[in-house]
Amino acid sequence: MPELTTSTGRVHWIGTGMSTGSGLGVVCEGADTLLWGRTTAKAEGCLARLGLTGKSTGRTYSLPALAGELAAGDVVVSMLPATEHPALAQLALERRAHFVCSSYTSQAIAALAPAARAAGVVLLTEIGLDPGIDHLLAHELVRKARQLTGDQSATVHFTSYCGSNPAVPNDFRYQFSWAPRGVLTALLTPARLIDGGTERSVARPWEAVRSQRVGGETFEVYPNRDSVPFVDAYGFPPSWNVQTFVRGTLRLDGWSEAWKPVFDRLAAATDTQITELAAELAANHPTTAADHDRVVMSVKLQIRRNTGETWSGEYVLDVTGDATESATSRLVSTPLACGILDVAAGRLEPGLHQATADPQRVKRWLEFLQRHAITAVYHESTSA
Repeated sequence: MPELTTSTGRVHWIGTGMSTGSGLGVVCEGADTLLWGRTTAKAEGCLARLGLTGKSTGRTYSLPALAGELAAGDVVVSMLPATEHPALAQLALERRAHFVCSSYTSQAIAALAPAARAAGVVLLTEIGLDPGIDHLLAHELVRKARQLTGDQSATVHFTSYCGSNPAVPNDFRYQFSWAPRGVLTALLTPARLIDGGTERSVARPWEAVRSQRVGGETFEVYPNRDSVPFVDAYGFPPSWNVQTFVRGTLRLDGWSEAWKPVFDRLAAATDTQITELAAELAANHPTTAADHDRVVMSVKLQIRRNTGETWSGEYVLDVTGDATESATSRLVSTPLACGILDVAAGRLEPGLHQATADPQRVKRWLEFLQRHAITAVYHESTSA
């Protein structure tokens, strides 16, 4: 294993958008932190909003400006759109600085992994809410299940759903907590999952909506992105017969009915029409300062052994935002802070990490979240 580039303990947090929440304050407590915004004024305004004035320093962001201050062993944190991550990660690698983001691992980031490992640099991705907390909970469920089954064969069903929705349901069953165009684009992205023991693709995820009970309440869920690679990422043993494996989005009951007019327009929309529809939805369904979000996550694993014995474990996270901070912002930025501080402390090995699969680190990161009042409720049942 190449030697890890020694951390300076200095963090460059880039971006001041809605996901830059109280987790930034956690980072400021444990590391020398610079906040880079579109302008210094925006960065300082973000610090003031979070009650962090004087605990971090604002900077005007540009790639050349960051390059001028970036040193080997620093940590670069990207809260910019995912399309901006590769350039930032490449710069970090060139300077032998570490890179962290909460987004999914793109092909461009994955391609940097061998060079990062050789340079002693950490690339940490997928450490936010979803992806992030869901990964930790999934690994913990698999660990629990393997304690029961070992390498014996078993029939397995796995689901992982998460969604940010209005705390007080409205007629539209949704409020836009991020760019409406991004929401529409995600709905147009085909999904791949395992259903009935067979891999299948869904061209329009909204056509695969079904009901799901979580915490005694009925929601609607649908698949998104490509779930299949996470069978291996979560460490499912080859002896498990995977009948169901899906990662997806959770919406309020009645969402699909309320959104039918949107789906009708979206199905054959051009790029221009998608932009126009996004602007219309943003105007008609804005999120105001009086509105609060509610994040609900369910990560569930069910196994049936050849003996007929069944076991089921489920983690449920249910958090509502308040006047101080949205639930989404807190649930993205806090696990991100945990990962950042581990990188800054030199606790991760060089190379690419998608959250973490290490059992001890999973345990420690979940305990970190609990200390910051983020706790998933665990339910378990068995039957002969």
